[in-house]
Amino acid sequence: MKTSATAAAVLAASMLAGCASHSFNASRTETVLPLKRAWVDGRTVEYVTTDISDAAMAKAAGANYAPRLAGAVGITGRASVLERVYKFPGGEQASIFQSAPLPAGDANAVSAYSPLWRMVMVHWKKPANGRVLKSEEELLAAEELGEVALEPTNVVANCPVTRAVDGSALRGVR
Repeated sequence: MKTSATAAAVLAASMLAGCASHSFNASRTETVLPLKRAWVDGRTVEYVTTDISDAAMAKAAGANYAPRLAGAVGITGRASVLERVYKFPGGEQASIFQSAPLPAGDANAVSAYSPLWRMVMVHWKKPANGRVLKSEEELLAAEELGEVALEPTNVVANCPVTRAVDGSALRGVR
């Protein structure tokens, strides 16, 4: 009986060791992620991208490929957990977020904020006439004037805001 208990313990220990990374450092207390900026109501916020439901976009962004995020698109009968992010696929400018927390952190008073974003691609109809748009309002006005075309996608990204428009930041953000 003692031999089988010892064998089970050795097997369990070896299985757990197989899950451990050789570079794991228990004293490490922070992670560094690429910082991005977006426009919200004419002001900038800072955010990170951690997960995207499209494999190619996830690879390009260095984010987790999370196909289940796309399941949040098209849920009807209740308020959506998704906000819109307007992305300029040619890199003409920073993205435009529909909302952001204010202030950042546990005191956020913006109930509409969600870190889950449904991507809407923005295409200038005449690229030479392009300019920087700094809010959803400016973007929708440009669409109404026929200057841009908006292409909603089923791509969802998890991009939590880390620094709000007022400069407040999540704990640990430098």
